[in-house]
Amino acid sequence: MYTWNKKNALNVLLYAVLYAALSACVCFAGAIHPIMFVCYQITAAILVTGVAITAFRRVRAPGVAACLALAMILLFFIIQDALPWHVVPLIVIGLLAEAVRALGKYNWWGDVAAAAIMTFSTFGYYGQIWLNRAFTYESAVEEMPAGYGDGLMAASPNWAFPVVMIVGVLVSIGISYLTAKLFKLEKQTEAQDSETTSAFPA
Repeated sequence: MYTWNKKNALNVLLYAVLYAALSACVCFAGAIHPIMFVCYQITAAILVTGVAITAFRRVRAPGVAACLALAMILLFFIIQDALPWHVVPLIVIGLLAEAVRALGKYNWWGDVAAAAIMTFSTFGYYGQIWLNRAFTYESAVEEMPAGYGDGLMAASPNWAFPVVMIVGVLVSIGISYLTAKLFKLEKQTEAQDSETTSAFPA
């Protein structure tokens, strides 16, 4: 029921497309105001977590996180923005999420942790605010409206980097629980699943 089959493969394909589309929405939000760029991780937690945790709970087998990451990488190639600082983080979070799920034996907590990891889909963008600050400022001055670059620098002190990531992870955990409640996702372990006949709603 929770392994790979034709129906679940189609579901994962849908989730992968949604994951890429919603991650793109996170990026578009950055154009609204510099603070939205600084808060990419929090926005991603709100928009992307539900898709990731649903995909993970529906298919408790290897490969789901890799499919989500691959969809985002393909999107970068389509929009001709497949730069190393965009693609490499996606490869890392995809592999890390797969490892966490496997170590957790595809239980609830492993999937919650993996879903939080998958919300780092836009790290290649917002991470540069702090890790490649001069380049980010120059790009903002060239590509964004007047004053955006200065506003971005003012809204992103060094202490904001860890704060944004920590808040993003906490929000992601909360969204996983909210998604499970709204869509009645199973939170049982594999061992518990073998003792019950409960299943996901059609």
